[in-house]
Amino acid sequence: MDNEKLRAIARDAMLQRGLQPEFGSAAQRQLDTIDHAAVAQDASIRDLRDLPWCSIDNDDSRDLDQLSVCLPLQGGAPGSVRILVAIADVDSLLAADSPIDRRARHNTTSVYTAAGVFPMLPEKLSTDLTSLNEGVERLAIVVDMAVDADGVVAPLAGALSKGSNGSNGSNGSNGSAVYRARVLNRAQLAYNAVAAWLDADTAAPPKVAALPGLDEQLRVQDRVAQAMKRQRHARGALSLATSETRPVFSDGVLTDLRPDIGNRAKELIANLMIAANGVTARWLEQHRLPSLRRMLRTPARWDRIVALAAQVGETLPDVANAAALDAFLAKRRAVDPARFADLSLSIVKLLGSGEYMLSIPGRSTPGHFGLAVNDYTHSTAPNRRFPDLVTQRLLKAALDGGAMPYAESDLEALAAHCTEQEDNAAKVERQVRKSAAALLLADRIGQRFDALVTGASAKGTWVRINHPNVEGRVVRGFEGLDVGEKLRVELLGVDAERGHIDFARAGN
Repeated sequence: MDNEKLRAIARDAMLQRGLQPEFGSAAQRQLDTIDHAAVAQDASIRDLRDLPWCSIDNDDSRDLDQLSVCLPLQGGAPGSVRILVAIADVDSLLAADSPIDRRARHNTTSVYTAAGVFPMLPEKLSTDLTSLNEGVERLAIVVDMAVDADGVVAPLAGALSKGSNGSNGSNGSNGSAVYRARVLNRAQLAYNAVAAWLDADTAAPPKVAALPGLDEQLRVQDRVAQAMKRQRHARGALSLATSETRPVFSDGVLTDLRPDIGNRAKELIANLMIAANGVTARWLEQHRLPSLRRMLRTPARWDRIVALAAQVGETLPDVANAAALDAFLAKRRAVDPARFADLSLSIVKLLGSGEYMLSIPGRSTPGHFGLAVNDYTHSTAPNRRFPDLVTQRLLKAALDGGAMPYAESDLEALAAHCTEQEDNAAKVERQVRKSAAALLLADRIGQRFDALVTGASAKGTWVRINHPNVEGRVVRGFEGLDVGEKLRVELLGVDAERGHIDFARAGN
């Protein structure tokens, strides 16, 4: 069966990249002692279970990390609201430096492959006891944001004392804040259904229609999210359109790799999470705490981005400028929407990868070039990413008045390790995706395809084809090719076990 073969390939690829595909015996023994979700044991933890929280995620997602809700902003200007993002309190059930935590720290991320998910935490936790599942009470860290009609998030409220922020969702001011709470997911929703409804193509999803007021809740959240997006793009955030592929199986046999296209519901959640991560970074800074920042450096290959723009008659400045690049991208989306995905992919490859860096209050830290934000951490996915769990522990230590859980030297080492393991996980995901594509292409040797160059270095030249949407290496005729160029290629051979797909250049 293709799925069984891919699973074995994925497991071997993880081991080769220094990732652990399974949980060891010590982690299993610890898991056997955990039989219920964490419960509130501190009177300062607010009770927000009565609010109409909901989650929006992929149709098949079971590890739910965040919920959202909007509330009126007392005394705010017209159009202002409060957006609350509840993040699963994983730390309440998972002690630092315990066997499960050590394994999570080693991998640092869940690995999402065409053969299935290799979770960072055991599924008993990540899809159940620490997941914000529908209809169950859970502990959460709440990022409470006051947002005006233009999508501007208010500055932080003053430094908080334990239990000083009132109850029932009251923030006590028109500023933004962070605190602990008990929450209850009223509706587990899926991206595609919500997006279709927001775009007015279908009726409201049944769970939206069944909960009075949830339809208006989601429309307000969507309005706020789009306003936040406009604010970021005014500062130079990049308007890119990229997609990953999702495997399609029939009775265990791989039949296709289909693009996982973005939509309005995904934008809603992405924009709220970007804002929540920014508030979290500033909250830690305000409280004089170190943090793991997420950054994307100014692109080293800006000259190639300038050259791509010149090929379509556009001019970009000689020095990297995010606002100028976004204006170029917006124009190309309008002028040539059919080719915008290819242009986006080329730009993404040239921008490079994000990384983690230790941020010390009072010291300058690089920002995120692609998002056009200076203060940015990862905090909203603690079931899936270890940096988010680290951030959560720092927040809780300050909120509860406890000792700092990590020394600065430990955080610095973690930043480098998380960056390295994230890169290894991405390589595993790409390799398994190529293995899946190799299985699909095995009977198409000698066929020709339109292709786009996605990588060109001393290590080799790679291209992406469509149908299936996959990358392969050009092993013949690659001389002079560079990222963003289009060409015809001929499929020379595949090796599913190694994830190799080999092409030769085939004329113009």
